[in-house]
Amino acid sequence: MIRAYTKAEVREAVRQWKKEGLTVGLVPTMGYLHEGHASLVDKAVSMCDRVVVSDFVNPTQFGPNEDLESYPRDFERDCALLEEHGASLVFHPEPAEMYDPDAATFVEILSEMPKQLCGKTRPIHFRGVCTVVSKLFNIVNPDKAFFGQKDAQQLAIIRKMVRDMCYDIEIVGCPIIREDDGLAKSSRNTYLSEAERSAALCLSRAIFLGKDMVKNGETDAAAIKAAMTREIESEPLARIDYVECVDGSTMMPVDTITGHNLVAIAVYIGKTRLIDNFIVEGDLVQ
Repeated sequence: MIRAYTKAEVREAVRQWKKEGLTVGLVPTMGYLHEGHASLVDKAVSMCDRVVVSDFVNPTQFGPNEDLESYPRDFERDCALLEEHGASLVFHPEPAEMYDPDAATFVEILSEMPKQLCGKTRPIHFRGVCTVVSKLFNIVNPDKAFFGQKDAQQLAIIRKMVRDMCYDIEIVGCPIIREDDGLAKSSRNTYLSEAERSAALCLSRAIFLGKDMVKNGETDAAAIKAAMTREIESEPLARIDYVECVDGSTMMPVDTITGHNLVAIAVYIGKTRLIDNFIVEGDLVQ
């Protein structure tokens, strides 16, 4: 596996692969990789001849009081996982490689879409996400890019950016990977104390409860949200950021579950903010 630290190194490797007629997949990550990231790499390897994984904690998607400095990092551990799963190249730039000191250009969706859900309390987050993903698309020039469904709002926003900006890239969404006890895998799970780790199961319990309600025919969004809220509030260490039912494409709230919807939650366990969700597509609940 190639370890690349500059844009030029990545571009040269991709240029050679494309000269050979090979397809290239991109898996954008912020490092501290776990089985969820590994599943994205596995999917990319199954669909592409070569796979680039970015390992970069992107400063522009963190607000001033968020966890940029404390976000977990372990590049050697990441490389071991990526080699095991067949990645061809890992791109691990310094912030200065991605952002010039006088950088003043951002990619932003100017609609209500990024203002919903996570965007209500993280107002600059999706501008930073769109900007760095756009940069990675321009550096790697992939045929396909792979994103996890756990970050469902991010996935929807990336899909819209790709359509709006006419990127010739297929966006592949991949299922949430969970721990054996149901908690969605996240790099931020490492922040949790033993007691908080146990308390965090209120998220997956709420998600499974909401899923069961929809499978049993409940379509009233208010009833689903109320039941999920009660489940989360039964945990003393939990503090709800949001519990919402939204349109799966626009992220705007819905009153009735009709077949293309996202049910998403964000909850603080102590100081750690965790997210989870499920999707309703017709009769299929994911």
